[in-house]
Amino acid sequence: MTFRTLDAPVVVRTEEKRSVFECWLRRVDDEDAARAVVEEARSVLWDAGHHCSAFVLGPDGATVRSNDDGEPAGTAGMPMLEVLTHAGVSDVVAVVSRWFGGTKLGTGGLARAYSGAVRAALDEARLLTRVRVREVDVRVGHEVAGRLEHDLRARGVGISGTTYGQQVTLRLQVPLADAETLPDLLAELTGGAAEPVPGTTSEGWVDLA
Repeated sequence: MTFRTLDAPVVVRTEEKRSVFECWLRRVDDEDAARAVVEEARSVLWDAGHHCSAFVLGPDGATVRSNDDGEPAGTAGMPMLEVLTHAGVSDVVAVVSRWFGGTKLGTGGLARAYSGAVRAALDEARLLTRVRVREVDVRVGHEVAGRLEHDLRARGVGISGTTYGQQVTLRLQVPLADAETLPDLLAELTGGAAEPVPGTTSEGWVDLA
């Protein structure tokens, strides 16, 4: 299982008929963190008239929320959310703060401006892939370790740590979809000289650049 998310926060300003829109795009882990970003925007950009928001959470993007924050219903939060979902990102919150420029934009103009601010921020963003992995220790002789590490990386297996002792212990991060075939892969690469260490297995998410 994989999904795309932000590598780092993004701040972008756009303008529409003298109204200024500032979009904050942040990576978050849960709803509380997403709402905290909205409150931070209210505090830092206190002179803005609106702080509209949208966020998508979870590996499958199943948790979605949006808020128009006083703008006409459907003109801000939902258009912002549609940009996020269309981009296929998750664990991301967008907050767009607006300073009114004196000219009303109308419902269509507002929707374009708010969604455009999020789109502009995504254009500036560096995205990465989150992948579910199974972590497991593998012990191997010193004479084999360097070549095995190189060959595993070439096959898409990450290595999060290396410990040297009488043997070398590699902490592998195997994409969950490939985890069941790890013993066969080790046998192929080392002729049976390396095997997973029992009792060292766990699962988690890791970032891929």
